[in-house]
Amino acid sequence: MDHKGGNENMSAKGEDTTVDWRGKPSNPNKQGGMRAAAFVLGLQAFEIMAIAAVGNNLITYVINEMHFSLSKSANIVTNFVGTVFLLALLGGYLSDSYLGSYWTMLIFGFVELSGFILLSVQAHLPQLKPPKCNTLTDGEQCIEAKGIKALIFFIALYLVALGSGCVKPNMIAHGADQFIQDNPKQLKKLSTYFNAAYFAFSMGELVALTVLVWVQTHSGMDIGFGVSAAAMSMGLISMVCGTLYYRNKPPQGSIFTPIAQVFVAAILKRKQACPSNPQILHGSQSCAPEIAGLSSDSTGSLQRTKKFRFLDKACIKIHDGSNTKESPWRLCTVAQVEQVKILISVVPIFSCTIVFNTILAQLQTFSVQQGRAMDTQLTKSFHIPPASLQAIPYILLIFLVPLYDTFFVPFARKNTGHESGISPLKRIGFGLFLVTFSMVSAALTEKKRRDGAVNSSKTLSIFWITPQFLIFGLSEMFTAVGLIEFFYKQSLKGMQSFLTAMTYCSYSFGFYLSSLLVSLLNKITANSSNGGWLHDNNLNKDRLDLFYWLLAALSFLNFLNYLFWSRWYSYIPSLVSKPQDGNNAEEYRYSGFNSKIGDENIP
Repeated sequence: MDHKGGNENMSAKGEDTTVDWRGKPSNPNKQGGMRAAAFVLGLQAFEIMAIAAVGNNLITYVINEMHFSLSKSANIVTNFVGTVFLLALLGGYLSDSYLGSYWTMLIFGFVELSGFILLSVQAHLPQLKPPKCNTLTDGEQCIEAKGIKALIFFIALYLVALGSGCVKPNMIAHGADQFIQDNPKQLKKLSTYFNAAYFAFSMGELVALTVLVWVQTHSGMDIGFGVSAAAMSMGLISMVCGTLYYRNKPPQGSIFTPIAQVFVAAILKRKQACPSNPQILHGSQSCAPEIAGLSSDSTGSLQRTKKFRFLDKACIKIHDGSNTKESPWRLCTVAQVEQVKILISVVPIFSCTIVFNTILAQLQTFSVQQGRAMDTQLTKSFHIPPASLQAIPYILLIFLVPLYDTFFVPFARKNTGHESGISPLKRIGFGLFLVTFSMVSAALTEKKRRDGAVNSSKTLSIFWITPQFLIFGLSEMFTAVGLIEFFYKQSLKGMQSFLTAMTYCSYSFGFYLSSLLVSLLNKITANSSNGGWLHDNNLNKDRLDLFYWLLAALSFLNFLNYLFWSRWYSYIPSLVSKPQDGNNAEEYRYSGFNSKIGDENIP
């Protein structure tokens, strides 16, 4: 059909900047598509397998072999994981500005691999660790790792953090770059890719939390770290094998300069009055919109929105009678300003997921210790490693994610006209609502476990904490995938890796907030009868249940905050699926919770 051919031509025209491995224009028949993305999914599965085996059981290693206290160990883990995700910004910036996603993944993949190897060497050599002792029975007699031993440990740990942080956002972005967003069929496949990426993530987590954690528990942490190194090597091999099939987006130069120019120009012209006719603003009639896949107006220009009107002053031309061209630091285009507005607009959505990841931090720290205080026996000869409890949601999700993409998405797509079934904002919102009940379940279980242990010396079965992991896993399927899809599709041209990295910053801030809450709670509750909610290494003396109730309350308040900001946000019209088969045009323009794009009441 002519309509189909027109879309294909438009796609080819819009995607002529991508190149193959030799730097030549990519061929849609040879490069890109799900085949190319599959190699990136291989890297994602093996990379998460490697780092999850370290991160999720790290607290056990830090306590038992490095002899740090419980609260200090929890903070070491959360600070490590937080740093991984914070460094994702560096990886996104280097990729978009200078290296490209392929070379960023390759270079920092080897940095991460070197960290795993160093961790394995330290865990194997007794002279690089403090003397062995039992922290539960020997107590204060255990010597905490200090000096060169602690230095080697933290160097290895943060080599892993640097490598993983820079690799993570580029895996998602590079895989998504294999699809042409101007092509409706490819846009549907892009939605499938995001679900496939989470499936690969779930498979990697599942193997890490079962096989690799079992190896760590029964064969030693040195062998466990070595297996992580082997998994990372397999991931790098998978990535390199796809080299011939990738569509690569060349780096764009510094991605921050155009943004900085808008703020500088707006400040310099802050006393200017915006003209009544916005068409005379600089660049209002320019062609070639600067946002990937943008549907523009009849002139081909990026449409001006009414948010953050102060920034529009950066587009005001100064007529002083001379023909001198103004500096780009004093005069910006409307498209350039609109890009900055988009960046500002996504920040509230991003911030609403921080508390969600604070809850994730508990499942990787205190919930593991909670499991250690319970009956882990499954059979007479087999005990469940507490860290493996985190595999429970991923066992569920390896079945749910394919069912979601195969059945729910096509069904919802027919009713909403959205290529993803439901909009990413709605998907995020449902996950944020659901995660509150994970902490409610955790609090109720911990109260029952503690009362039984203190009052009647009963040890509760470890399966009682299963619901909190199941509920969180289900909520993560909605929130994590929705957030990544939202940021990638709302991204600016040349900034897909950096904006995808912002989603990982939510993890970082969530884990840092966890560390802050633990420290503050210990200070605030220090005068209570038991010396603080999380002060002791013994959970029977601590009040972990009260901490969980606090997080449940914070989570619900965060969900209400999200409802406000999701109603305020307006999608980029270009990146909402076009009407198909007679769908109402208003459905095409509407996504999320707000019913009007460019509403007059939006500031």
